Amino acid sequence: MKNIKLLVIVAVAAIGAISCNNQQQTETAELAVPVSVENVKKMSISQYINTTGTAKSISETTLTSEVSGEYHLLVNPATGAPFKLGDRVKEGQVIIRIEDAEYVNGLAIDSKKLNLEISENEYEKQKSLYEKGGVTLRELRNSEVSKTNAKYDYESAEIRLQKMKIAAPFSGVIVDLPYYTKGTRVTSGQTMVTLMSYDKMYMEINLPEKSINEVKPGQQVLITNYTIEEDTLTGIVSELSPMISSETRTFSGKLTINNPELKLRPGMFVKADIITATKDSVLVIPKNIILSGNRGKYVFVVERNSAADDRQIVTGIENKDQVEVIEGLKLNDKLIIKGFETLRDNSKVKIIL
Repeated sequence: MKNIKLLVIVAVAAIGAISCNNQQQTETAELAVPVSVENVKKMSISQYINTTGTAKSISETTLTSEVSGEYHLLVNPATGAPFKLGDRVKEGQVIIRIEDAEYVNGLAIDSKKLNLEISENEYEKQKSLYEKGGVTLRELRNSEVSKTNAKYDYESAEIRLQKMKIAAPFSGVIVDLPYYTKGTRVTSGQTMVTLMSYDKMYMEINLPEKSINEVKPGQQVLITNYTIEEDTLTGIVSELSPMISSETRTFSGKLTINNPELKLRPGMFVKADIITATKDSVLVIPKNIILSGNRGKYVFVVERNSAADDRQIVTGIENKDQVEVIEGLKLNDKLIIKGFETLRDNSKVKIIL
């Protein structure tokens, strides 16, 4: 009987011990902090200086009428319709023609052309005679003067005739085209068309004094605008002033922007990231997971025993989203990117997706 009681006591104690052990395991499992991880990788990283400004066209001009006459808007060969806002034009392409028969008659261009031909023939004749001793040098020079004057008269008439055509001085886009009814008589000095060329653009910038040794001409620039969020345009730092403003403590410069598809429009407000440093194939981690303490910067990684290890790190170049890690991490470390906020060194963790 005594032995039976002893066995019962031992069994109860064993059951109690097993129960306590299970409870401790359950509590341990429940205390494990759920975290998300990603492997530390090597990649490229660039460091930027950010600035903003207004994009402007490289070339812009407003053409006005130089003579009076009837207004005629020409047909764009590319569209088969009269030129309109937004049409692209090529250098030298005629957009508008001014017609005035009286003005053309007054130029007498045909007679001036004929007079030039006669003068050239006469000069050649006199030159031949002079070589044979048939005329004096004075007579030769007089025929040369006549030829030269006839040439200037004809060329002057040609120039005045060209004033009846409104042609594009460079390849660009029509951005303003005042409306005139066909055949309406316009006077000299009236606005006809405004053109812009913005396949390349520029942007004026002002940067803080502290950046003067970091920004240099020729550095690449990334250009973004909220209306073209999915596209990033490229450019370069084209000009920099060496002078610091005593009032704003900034220095000025210009960026040249490549805009081959004309996605960026003149007057748009854009953000420019000037790349001041780039490194390839280095350890890079998200910037928002880095914590700071008495010992400096640190992050958490998961060890093999499912415990969090706080790793002190030394960082290199960085941008608003990423940081280069020079010391403290190695390739393929399991870096905790979510759930790290409440962790301590050796905290138990549970990896979740």
